[in-house]
Amino acid sequence: MTGDFPRLMIAATRSGEGKTTVVCGLLGALLARGLKVASFKCGPDFIDPLFHREIIGAKSGNLDLFFTDPERTKSLFVQKAAGQDISVIEGVMGYYDGLSGVSDEASSYRLAQALGAPAVLVLNARGASLSLLATLDGFRGFRPDANIRGLILNQCSKSQFELLRPEIERRGIRALGYLAKDAAYGLESRHLGLVTAAEVQGLREKMRALADAIGQTVDLDGLIELARQAQPLEYAPLELTPIVQNRPCIAVARDRAFCFYYAENLELLRALGAELRFFSPLADSALPEEADALYLGGGYPELYTEQLEANRAMRVCIRKAAEAGMPLVAECGGFMYLQNAITDKAGERREMCGVIDTECRLTDRLGTRFGYITLRALVPGLLCGAGEQIGAHEFHYSESDDCGASFEAVKPGGRRKWDCAYTNRNLYAGYPHMYFYSNIRFAENLVSAASQYKERRKCRKF
Repeated sequence: MTGDFPRLMIAATRSGEGKTTVVCGLLGALLARGLKVASFKCGPDFIDPLFHREIIGAKSGNLDLFFTDPERTKSLFVQKAAGQDISVIEGVMGYYDGLSGVSDEASSYRLAQALGAPAVLVLNARGASLSLLATLDGFRGFRPDANIRGLILNQCSKSQFELLRPEIERRGIRALGYLAKDAAYGLESRHLGLVTAAEVQGLREKMRALADAIGQTVDLDGLIELARQAQPLEYAPLELTPIVQNRPCIAVARDRAFCFYYAENLELLRALGAELRFFSPLADSALPEEADALYLGGGYPELYTEQLEANRAMRVCIRKAAEAGMPLVAECGGFMYLQNAITDKAGERREMCGVIDTECRLTDRLGTRFGYITLRALVPGLLCGAGEQIGAHEFHYSESDDCGASFEAVKPGGRRKWDCAYTNRNLYAGYPHMYFYSNIRFAENLVSAASQYKERRKCRKF
């Protein structure tokens, strides 16, 4: 099929140039005009889409060419972009930065190519002037099909922008405007990048101020016109049908401690026939009564160990559910929660669920195992048979005494590999976050297991 989907890639020369700030402001300003807006994040990041969802009040998604090939990536894009007036795609790192230091594979540039999206470059103007034009020339000329069509200057004054505008436009690039530095809409940072949307003090006020600023200093009409110049996109629509008929319920942990989920994973589980019920390991005393499976995502359990330990009723409930054979998937923070205990950086040990007989502790630095990986099952289990594989991502500051050995994690190109994760007939638990569209069978097996558990529960009632 072919369709028109106005779209833009907002990219930068590197991390820290202000992509997320600019994108959040653009989303708010476009919505203030009454436009229907879809937003996407290039790469595996969970945190930026949380900001996108907080601002637009709708679902945002991830698009990642490591997880899915270009055709499926286009299908996932269209699934959310259809019916929207404009789609804004936030890049990752620098425009050309890919899977290794010398590759553009899975980069923002490659995603812009796959989607046929014009790119707008964000440049931080602090401490530079003419050198900004050299940077622009370098990025445009680095690849002949760079398709960099517009420029927004961050931390830039009006006078500086007006000085540079003629030189920018002489290069055939739209000078789309600038954003001045202002504490009214500054975002904080921490060890995992931006703090989650729920934690930013006065987020809505900051975002309103940011959208107002963008509305005044960025050429939104020019940006919309550029998005509409994107060529019609050829794609194959996603065709998913339920694989079960009894609508099993998957209980999904979602609160301040557990908030890292790929939206596509949850949407796929629903499309395959599952119902989702959200619950809070921090605040609730029990799992949803109708739960037939349990999904514990990542997040920041290390920041809430005291509350998690204090909620003994929930910890006991989860342990009993696991012992009863309820299907259970736990990724990263969820994996930490299932262990006997978490010890924070101050040395305070807090008891957790005790489903997995090991412990973890927080460290001061990123673990040695991180980044994109392909997970290959070494033994059969809940989600797959031995030898099956799926794309995943690992990123954590804690270390477990035993990370498991049911899967082999392989870095792109086979540069490194290690054993990880636990599995059996009703459990997957490990540090890696899986992207289910990388291998839909993993999601199908979870829904099927939940369906079978529901039928067993019905039989036990009679």
